[in-house]
Amino acid sequence: MPDINDIAGLRADTPGTSKVIHLNNAGASLPPKPVSEALANYLAEEHLMGGYETMQARAEELREFYLLAAQLVNGHKRNMAFAGSATNAFNKALSSIPFKAGDVLLTTDDDYVSNHIAFLSLQKRMGIKVLRAAKAPEGGVDVQSMKTLIDRHHPKLVSVTHVPTNSGLVQPVEAIGELCQAKEIWYIVDACQSAGQLPLDVSKIKCDFLSATMRKFMRGPRGAGLLYASNRVLKEGLEPFFPDLHGAQWTDVEAYRLAPSAIRFEYFERPYELMVGSAAAMRYALNLGLANIERRVKALADLTRQKLSALPGVRVLDKGAELCGIVTAANPNWKKETLIGHLKKANINFSTQGRHNALIDFDEKGVEWALRVSPHYYNTEEEIEALVAALQDLA
Repeated sequence: MPDINDIAGLRADTPGTSKVIHLNNAGASLPPKPVSEALANYLAEEHLMGGYETMQARAEELREFYLLAAQLVNGHKRNMAFAGSATNAFNKALSSIPFKAGDVLLTTDDDYVSNHIAFLSLQKRMGIKVLRAAKAPEGGVDVQSMKTLIDRHHPKLVSVTHVPTNSGLVQPVEAIGELCQAKEIWYIVDACQSAGQLPLDVSKIKCDFLSATMRKFMRGPRGAGLLYASNRVLKEGLEPFFPDLHGAQWTDVEAYRLAPSAIRFEYFERPYELMVGSAAAMRYALNLGLANIERRVKALADLTRQKLSALPGVRVLDKGAELCGIVTAANPNWKKETLIGHLKKANINFSTQGRHNALIDFDEKGVEWALRVSPHYYNTEEEIEALVAALQDLA
């Protein structure tokens, strides 16, 4: 069983750490051996036995996806669905909200760019109104502004991205959940960047939907995600656009019946090998303990911010009452292509975020782009030092 204190063992479980300094876990983490092995074994069996036959033979293992996903968010397996990505899960949930013209959707300045685009699409197609709550002085959404807008407009839906893609901010999703529950407002949380680095508890968040991906801090395969749908969602019959024969049963020429569980948000045709790989990733994280992961990741991120802040001309951009494992920084003297080439030459994986990914936030911070560094628990303090040294060389 993996041990959060055995960094050498965790790195031995992660072959990629011998090749690169991987500080792009907010993009896609390096998977541990159990994930890669689960994927390879399933595909090998499918190659020999056939797709349907392997699915049937591995039925018990495939069911573990739902059990482990439920453990990850402190929910129940009937409330869990597989999805092709966090955005796929989010949009299926969004499509189930019974909007009508004039309804209000309340969100934040820091919600994920794809979510903002989806909201604007709904505004254009269905005539809803999109409102954004004000920011708190310390960064992140102002909960009092949320409350004021909820009381004034009684939105049909409140949507909050737990951790934005463009900063280390952690939004107060539990406090917002209290507001939504009190007014019986549908509430969706995008946990794409928080799943795998922070503990998630839907009983505390009080959300109706929660979406997440596997490829980021969860260390799972690409093309996989999950969706949590609350008992309220299931009881009130919310359904996505276009359920299929897996999510519903054709009961009469003019009628169908939804699946009683969250699988109404799935399609029959799914990448079953990715479900097995995702289960392995969730099991690995749960064995380590999400609270343990959170402590380690935050410690490495805090060290990164401290070191970057000491570099001449560098401004760390993260703001918020709580920060996590994503670190963003800018320097007016950095040339984007030069920085990318320099860090790649130093064998460091990272990413950059452009203004188009965070229009409101980056305009407020006065930057066109930023360096994004996202350490995980298998990274070392020495790797952070190597990043800082490379940036010093660039200066």
